[in-house]
Amino acid sequence: MKVLIVGGGGREHAIAVSMKKSRRVEQIYCVPGNAGIAGIAECNPSIGVMEFDKIISYAREKAVDLVFVAPDDPLVGGLVDALQAAGFRTFGPDQKAAVLEGSKAFSKDLMKKYHIPTAAYETFDASEEALRYLETARMPIVLKADGLALGKGVLICNTLEEARAGVKEIMEDKHFGSAGNRMVVEEFMTGREVSVLSFVDGRTIKPMTSAQDHKRAKDGDQGLNTGGMGNFSPSPFYTEEVDAFCKKYIYQPTVDAMAAEGRPFKGVIFFGLMLTPEGPKVLEYNARFGDPEAQVVLCRMKNDIMDVVDACI
Repeated sequence: MKVLIVGGGGREHAIAVSMKKSRRVEQIYCVPGNAGIAGIAECNPSIGVMEFDKIISYAREKAVDLVFVAPDDPLVGGLVDALQAAGFRTFGPDQKAAVLEGSKAFSKDLMKKYHIPTAAYETFDASEEALRYLETARMPIVLKADGLALGKGVLICNTLEEARAGVKEIMEDKHFGSAGNRMVVEEFMTGREVSVLSFVDGRTIKPMTSAQDHKRAKDGDQGLNTGGMGNFSPSPFYTEEVDAFCKKYIYQPTVDAMAAEGRPFKGVIFFGLMLTPEGPKVLEYNARFGDPEAQVVLCRMKNDIMDVVDACI
């Protein structure tokens, strides 16, 4: 079969390498792709991930059998819906399901409603309200831009002064663009941070192996949160006990909650977890393979990835 991968980073290279190993894949295309991917696939660097009409035209031109949408922006923007409407078999959540990553306020409200363990939080649409709340909040505290910010819309503030500056940066100066129109203020959790990616078919969830990234800049984790500066797998802190707890109280409940909300999720759910003294809690959801997590998880996968992708669809 012929497969088109949408995306152009290290994550997409890892997906392409996995696809290349599949006994069922004869040709891989990628838009826009990159130099690494070009070694194993035909890339078209002139097409961007948000150019939906061009992607559909290219998929038609190459007569592809499946499109794998990898990045967050096109998933949240509805590329899967557009491709499916054009008749293409597509891997990734539709727009209604991708809101799990597209809005932190939505995901926090979902966890609260369905009793999925996460940090206490409040949501604000106006900076004045957020600033009033922070006057009586306990420090350190976490500020999160509601929308997509390339994994960087999170500020950890140790003092009230830092928190005030963070509100200005996110909601007033729009450092993260429209992602900062709404903001989530969250209690600061301590513990080990672990990532678990999972395949989902709308009802069933199959977690992959654990991974852990090097998250904050500067020696001693003194700097800002980043999108991830490297990764390793498995995490030595993700024990069998942690796995059993997460399967019972986090993974399956999340899939069931999305289905109950009329937003059945098909694709990859990324669970960002904090292993706190009170037990594992959800830091965040992503609606796709993580980057850099995909690079360390996919190379350990023994299944044929196309068999799993087919089962999810």
